[in-house]
Amino acid sequence: MAVPPPPPPGGVPPMPGSVTIKKSVQTKYRLPALNWIAIKPNQIRGTVFSELDDEKLMTEIDFGQFEETFKTKAQPGTNLKRNGTPRMSTRAPKKETITLLESNRLQNLSISKRKIDASNDNIVKAIIMMDLKTLSLDNVEILLKFIPQPPEVKAYKEYEKQKKPIDKLTEEDKLMMALSKIERLKQKLTMMAYIGNFIDTYHNLTPQLKALIAASHSIKNSSKLKRLLEIILAFGNYMNSSKRGAAYGFKLQSLDVLLETKSTDGQLTLLHYITEVVSQKFTDISEFATDLMYAEKAAKANIENIGADISELVKGMEMCKREYSNRKDNLVLRDFLGNNEDKLKKLESDFKNAKDAYNEVVGYYGENPKMMPPSTFFSFFVRFQKAFTKAKNDNAQRKKLQEVEATAIAKKNPGVGNKHKKQNAMITELRRKQNMEKKEQVADGTIENILTDLKNEPYRRADAIRRSLRRRQEEELRLSTTTDEVKM
Repeated sequence: MAVPPPPPPGGVPPMPGSVTIKKSVQTKYRLPALNWIAIKPNQIRGTVFSELDDEKLMTEIDFGQFEETFKTKAQPGTNLKRNGTPRMSTRAPKKETITLLESNRLQNLSISKRKIDASNDNIVKAIIMMDLKTLSLDNVEILLKFIPQPPEVKAYKEYEKQKKPIDKLTEEDKLMMALSKIERLKQKLTMMAYIGNFIDTYHNLTPQLKALIAASHSIKNSSKLKRLLEIILAFGNYMNSSKRGAAYGFKLQSLDVLLETKSTDGQLTLLHYITEVVSQKFTDISEFATDLMYAEKAAKANIENIGADISELVKGMEMCKREYSNRKDNLVLRDFLGNNEDKLKKLESDFKNAKDAYNEVVGYYGENPKMMPPSTFFSFFVRFQKAFTKAKNDNAQRKKLQEVEATAIAKKNPGVGNKHKKQNAMITELRRKQNMEKKEQVADGTIENILTDLKNEPYRRADAIRRSLRRRQEEELRLSTTTDEVKM
């Protein structure tokens, strides 16, 4: 029986399943911390880490070069003289400051202020002059979040009234005090944000309105699309009229059902069949997709959002007009109004036209414009056009596959293909002779019977006919000889 090893001096042996306490490593230099998520000691059991021995591995690795490479810049003991005595710090003591702001607001403003590359005086001047070159649009939107609140304005006024030192305030408080002295600060910052965003908003709304107008007009006036819906209505009534009665129209969502109606073998959808009929008999309407070229863009437009955006633009323009009426010397407002008033009027006009055109086309197709947004209405046509194109390609691919299979069969059985060719050739020749031989009187229906027999009977080569005749003659001769011998 093996004797267990003696316990280490001054200690007790670890209990089975327990974790040995690891020694703390004292490094030569201060090293950066590794921000990992450590597993608790009582969670180690049964994991891969219970099988590892990193302390043993530390004896095999030279950490000297590692410390030289990763040591932090600030090291303890660097404030000592060469003889080891403490060196007096040359850093100036931190200046004590006062803040009148709530701690979270102070911290948020401190972080945001770093993004504004301008002094407090320049910020104030830029706001008064509405100068978006000195104070960028991003900076304006930052300042809109830090409009001094009435209690803050009151606190700064009281601080000044008591003639307390301004230089003891934090930089953030100094900015807030300066902003609190600007008349109608919020209105001016709002106008600056409006001016800065106007062109982007205009260029964002214009193509949406054009797409709505173009898509509405092209779909309403598309003769190809009308014919196609007429064909679909005909198929639907052919299938349903005896059961449900004839329909006079259908909702646009019914277009999706064409893909769900399958043939007997499940290989074709009703849309595949309709597409094939259109390709064969109504080729002029098969390219109806050209009338839907704006539908996909129009489907992305939201009339309610566009209307709300234009209303905000109108309010902002009125605000700028009022401001300019009181400040005729402001060149920024003068140039902005001169360049953009007509653009806004055009935008309002386009919105009215888009709304009217959309309401008209939706009603024309039997839907309610109040209940159906453009994203739904135009998407019906987009999905249908894509499904129609796919069905058309499927049909072409299926035909190509059938031709390949027929060619392969013909190669394996050349007689089958030749037989049909020869039968067709003989039928053609007989019809030609029928027209040429006018002198011969042939009973009505004779040629047609011959043609029918040729179609029903497989083709027989001429030498095969001769061999058959020869065999019949030989058989008759043999029977005749046998009869004579019997008589004798």
